Amino acid sequence: MGVEILDNGTRVLTAPGATFGTDALLLARFAQPRRNERALDLCSGCGIVSLVWHDAGHRGPCTALEIDPAASALCAAALAENADAAHIAPVCGDLRQLCTAGPEQGQYDFAACNPPYFTAGPRSPDPRRAEARHTGSCTTADAVDCARRALRDGGRFLLCQRPEQLAEILAALRAARLEPKRLAFVKNRPDAAPWLFLVEAQKGRKTGLRVEPDILIQSGAALYGPTTL
Repeated sequence: MGVEILDNGTRVLTAPGATFGTDALLLARFAQPRRNERALDLCSGCGIVSLVWHDAGHRGPCTALEIDPAASALCAAALAENADAAHIAPVCGDLRQLCTAGPEQGQYDFAACNPPYFTAGPRSPDPRRAEARHTGSCTTADAVDCARRALRDGGRFLLCQRPEQLAEILAALRAARLEPKRLAFVKNRPDAAPWLFLVEAQKGRKTGLRVEPDILIQSGAALYGPTTL
């Protein structure tokens, strides 16, 4: 088991098959729930996104939903090591089954998802790594539909994905009444092609997308600190 310490001392636990990368950190910092908002961290893994929000001052109820029991247990273990993180609730479950009943819907103010990226290509021989990277148990469409059900009107949804899926994602968000509001591309160099995009959408709001400056990830930079690394 590994331990990562965030900017303000929050402890994050990692283990083989339950680590995190730069994309999760960027997602957690691109937009954050307001201090007392009810938040939902989809595909939470070891809980990195929820814990970054906590480290930045979020104290509202937060559900960290993860389908892998071992990763969800790791998130629970990390919460036990952060005495002031009791507002985060690790839940082992399938996002396709979340908020499916009418009374459960519309209860969250903010949601984010770092989904599996790949629909095809070589799969890892490690079943947990393969599930985390490929869309067999969760497509981006599944995540978008979950956000549609979970969010109140006006609630915000944050998502990261590979640039080749940009058109598909924007169309899926709009079809779910999640209007894209902010978009940024992530690059390793100013002249390089982007390898990731981040989008923030808002439920039931008017059109109007702001494309923000590229986020540059400099080689060898630390993973913690400002959004531009």
